[in-house]
Amino acid sequence: MYAIIATGGKQIRVSEGDIIKVEKLAAEKGDTVTFDDVLAVSNDGKLSVAGDVSGAKVTGTVLEQGKDKKVIVFRYKPKSGYRKKNGHRQPYTRVKIDSIAL
Repeated sequence: MYAIIATGGKQIRVSEGDIIKVEKLAAEKGDTVTFDDVLAVSNDGKLSVAGDVSGAKVTGTVLEQGKDKKVIVFRYKPKSGYRKKNGHRQPYTRVKIDSIAL
């Protein structure tokens, strides 16, 4: 059994027991989070989409909050001496999927 959920502007395929990394959620380590925006659910080879899964929920436990590796943003314009270097670390939440409820 698997489900496709939408979170953080992305769509992710999840199964029970999966560990996923999503955009930062407002939850502490050990908290339970619920993903209500379920796009599709596959149960025993039968796929149910949008209108058929209106009551479906995916629950998970927050394992950690963290920051990704640094991404360097370098802007450069030739012949004018313009150079600008910035770094960015995107915050994330690691979640273990506990259950998929129809």
